Amino acid sequence: MTETSRYLGRLSCPRCSATYRDPATELLGRGCPACEKDGAPANVLPDYDLAGASRLPDDPDQPGLFRHRALLPLRQATPAVSLGEGGTPLVSLPRTAERLGLGALLVKDETRNPTWSYKDRLAAVAMTKAVELGVEAVVVASTGNHGAAVAAYAARADLPCVVLTVASVPSTMKTLMQVYGARVVALEHAPDRWRLMRELVEDRGWLPMSGHAAPPVGSISYGVDGYKTIAYELLADLGRVPDYVVVPTAYADGLTGIWRGFADLVALGLADRMPVLVAAEPFGPHGTALAAGTDTVGPVPAGLSVAFSIASPYGTFQGLAALRATGGKAVPVPDDTRILDAQGRIGREASLYLEASSAITLVAVEELAAAGGLPADATVVLIGTSTGLKDVGATAATLPPVPVVEPTLAALDRELGR
Repeated sequence: MTETSRYLGRLSCPRCSATYRDPATELLGRGCPACEKDGAPANVLPDYDLAGASRLPDDPDQPGLFRHRALLPLRQATPAVSLGEGGTPLVSLPRTAERLGLGALLVKDETRNPTWSYKDRLAAVAMTKAVELGVEAVVVASTGNHGAAVAAYAARADLPCVVLTVASVPSTMKTLMQVYGARVVALEHAPDRWRLMRELVEDRGWLPMSGHAAPPVGSISYGVDGYKTIAYELLADLGRVPDYVVVPTAYADGLTGIWRGFADLVALGLADRMPVLVAAEPFGPHGTALAAGTDTVGPVPAGLSVAFSIASPYGTFQGLAALRATGGKAVPVPDDTRILDAQGRIGREASLYLEASSAITLVAVEELAAAGGLPADATVVLIGTSTGLKDVGATAATLPPVPVVEPTLAALDRELGR
């Protein structure tokens, strides 16, 4: 039997605490109007009542992550739009952990999700909300993973989907978005996507699956809570809270959702503390804001990065709040060579092929370890957000060509240097 939802039917701002009744569609992708006016944009996020609750809702009759739907911002009767997302494994990196002097280093392998990305968690909850609201269509601005996930879940919900992307994204990403039936349109300049998206939201009533504010405030509020389930699964798999969780970060939707998930576990009495959250980011907007003590996250100088899906000059207030609430850190990793080297080492040491935007987490951990910022024997979890198969070209450029040899042992030995 499905448990009663703990969702209070309202959204609130983590910065100014203003509340807004569900659905507040005019705020989705745009954030809190009071904080926007104040010059410190912040998203609005769902509120729950956990008073009197002492266990994690877990309904085995619900598909995918919806087994925890009592802690998701949905009506009880709304049918779940699921492709079996969630329940991804924790993969150990024992050799890397030993090299860095850590008790354990693990990857939460989100490449096992239906579109090979943790964005499926956001898309599942956001698309279910789209069905609940009875919208005509959905629209998303994305450089790949987000767009592919939304396109796939829109197809499952039989809702029209338009993806606004940029011309420079890898062809694999465009193919993924198109194969699920989305109408994919590229724009020359990334900010133009947000302007066009806002027009579609305001003029046609389409539901935004990502942000369309400038500066960014993060994605659709309801979808962010899909990431809470990562925290629930980590506690279940480890039997305790990890010491550190390292998250690839741009606008901090994943970081925020994971923070909120652990906060649920503490409120339920199932965890005695929060993990230290670490934002791994190419250009450092969250780190800069932490150091400056401001509520405004960016812009910082930025450029091209092999970790293109998180290469943002901006972060968000709620990402900053997650770091501050957990005594967290932000580590900038602007060096493409180091990121691709880490991608190769994860492949060799853990048999995982993660996208560059995920491999950045290993570099961040190595930076922290080298600076003495990680206690000996700490348990550290890296969030492996997506697969390297979505940008094979970047990886292939770092590898030698495959040689063609004569079909003899001698020729093979010469090539192998035996």
